[in-house]
Amino acid sequence: MVRILVSESDPAESLRTVHALRGRGFDVCAAADAPSAVVKAPMADLVVLDISTVDGFELWRRIRAKSRAPIIGTTRRDEDRDRVLGLCEEADSCLVKPYPDSEFLARVDEVLRAGRQAVARIERGPLVIDSRSREVRLDGRLVVLTRKEFDLLRLLASDPERVFTRREIMYLVWGDAWAQSNRTIDTHVNSLRKKLRRRSLIVTVHGVGLRLGLLGEAQAAS
Repeated sequence: MVRILVSESDPAESLRTVHALRGRGFDVCAAADAPSAVVKAPMADLVVLDISTVDGFELWRRIRAKSRAPIIGTTRRDEDRDRVLGLCEEADSCLVKPYPDSEFLARVDEVLRAGRQAVARIERGPLVIDSRSREVRLDGRLVVLTRKEFDLLRLLASDPERVFTRREIMYLVWGDAWAQSNRTIDTHVNSLRKKLRRRSLIVTVHGVGLRLGLLGEAQAAS
């Protein structure tokens, strides 16, 4: 049975979340405070973490140091936009309160399914993406990426002939927390291009979205 840890600052919200998850048959444990969450995290298959608190990022960091379980971050709509984007940068998915139980449970299913179905290794010519070690190599050179940069590149490489719309990218990489934030995507694309040193390895299809550059395109621009 899948075990889910819930770390929520609002007792009423915690109770609602636990009830919804147990209703779907999950084994759920609620953490009463940050120390408890850190202790219980290694035993969880998924963590639902309230990142809107003052120490939200610090708690995320401590949990991540103890566990590689995926994290769904939750935050309030009135939270500072830049701060939330920074916190969601490292989460596997992010939800903005208030949200219906149906949306929350769908997100839980998606994150768990992604973990089960994640392709361990993607090779696109000289580009190699290892999902288990979360390493990227291009022409044998290790490319150090942030969590979301890695997720974005892996998404594009998972279906290289497909043009992903910005809406799809925000949903699949950032969990749709800020679906209208084109700046977030552009910032990560620019950073990826610099780190990969092949600008056209990520192609912008104007008015549509992004796709992985064809091998010939990437080599020509290197």
